[in-house]
Amino acid sequence: MLGEDPRGLPSAYETACLHHFNGRSDALELLGEQNEFVAPAGGERSTRIVGPRRAIAVKGTRVSHQDQVHRASRSNPPTDDGETMFCDTSHPMSRLILVNARILTLASKLPGPRRGSAMRDLGVIERGYVVMNEGRIEVVGSGDAPTFNGDEIDVEGRVVMPAFTDCHTHACHAGERFAEAAMRLAGTPYLDILAAGGGIMSTVRSVREASHDELVEGIRARLRQMRTTGTAHVEIKSGYGLDSATEFKMLDAIEEVGRHDLGVISPTFLGAHAIDGDEAAYTARVTDEMLPAVVARYGKIACDVYCEKSAWPRAAARRLLERAKALGCPLRAHVDQFNELGFLDDALELGARTVDHLEASSDAAIARVAKSAAIAVLLPGCGLTLDLRFANGRALIDQGAAVTIATNLNPGSSPMSSMPLIIALAARFYRMTHEEAIIAACWNSACALGIERRTGSIEAGKQADLIVLPSNDERALAYEWGAAVPISTYIGGNLLDCSDIWC
Repeated sequence: MLGEDPRGLPSAYETACLHHFNGRSDALELLGEQNEFVAPAGGERSTRIVGPRRAIAVKGTRVSHQDQVHRASRSNPPTDDGETMFCDTSHPMSRLILVNARILTLASKLPGPRRGSAMRDLGVIERGYVVMNEGRIEVVGSGDAPTFNGDEIDVEGRVVMPAFTDCHTHACHAGERFAEAAMRLAGTPYLDILAAGGGIMSTVRSVREASHDELVEGIRARLRQMRTTGTAHVEIKSGYGLDSATEFKMLDAIEEVGRHDLGVISPTFLGAHAIDGDEAAYTARVTDEMLPAVVARYGKIACDVYCEKSAWPRAAARRLLERAKALGCPLRAHVDQFNELGFLDDALELGARTVDHLEASSDAAIARVAKSAAIAVLLPGCGLTLDLRFANGRALIDQGAAVTIATNLNPGSSPMSSMPLIIALAARFYRMTHEEAIIAACWNSACALGIERRTGSIEAGKQADLIVLPSNDERALAYEWGAAVPISTYIGGNLLDCSDIWC
């Protein structure tokens, strides 16, 4: 068998192909028996199921347990510091035990994002078990699992690890930019396309024309794709409206999706994504009118700004973040993507939670990031798509910066949604070790969104957000270029099935 594992397990590539086949409705019938489970009597050992279990697809959020899908209750829980988040609190499946697993706990002895050598400690349990109950991780242990009243699944030595958190996306958008891709292939620089009314502004026109329902369905479709590759929690920005009505339409769509999604949907206001019309008038309107209105409606929502030539100038970007800080918003900043304009220093001075991109950052700027409390969010999909320029991830980590990675999912500069692919890109272009890339994609990403107390590691009491890899070796994530997609994804203890993503 091609790529056969020494233990007889299929390779990540082969399992990915099987997973794609399982997306067809006729294949789901073959999996039906795996979903049948009769709860044991009190005190009895549960029936062992060999191999990761797949769920029968249900329209909308994919959840399966004893043929029941629980309706999501509406909630709007904040992070630990009061920041607005959207997610549901649907009832999870009852106790479930994953046994015979290679567990990457990512358990951290210290709070906050990992730095330096701490980014290479995966907290591995070579052979152990994870007990999930009522949406939480109940027990994590090594060796054989004690007797529990629940459903036991033998993962046969495969890797069990935290689900991914994608901390930088533009997943709320409409339309396509195929013509722009052809222009880039012909040699037209991205900033020239933006200055000519393309790029971001092209998507702005499409989003303004889209209905609320169309935006909602677009987000849901992209989330289903992301779930097939193990992403549980997602940050989603506005920023393709650039007027009050459309920015609110985007944030309303993000909120609606979040209220019915099992994962955390972290909204970010990005009215400062580009300039629409007169620069002085537009930047003043976003700062003095749109931002306060957004905070009044959504609470302490994160505020982001794109400081770049043909986008927001440094002085206006600083004034926006000053106003956002005064309103209690967590601060984020797109900085140094194409040009080093000095805004990185402003963002760090104002206490930005994240500084994103950094492709054009100098050695001196990297040193300043490393000494700061900010998390560097690196986006390798942009470099791969646009110009093969990448941030110096190796230098950032070696100098002690807190580093995370994300897809930057958007229709122009990074049309990709797979965190396993991003991990492989980080290993290749940032020279990250597989351990560093995994911690960046799970724990540090959760820290970037302020949700690390509930997710990002496998520890008792945390939300049961786990993935089961097709391999017994996590190095496949860094070296098989997006093929090591999970064969099972659990969010809040619920087993998801996104196999019919095209339906």
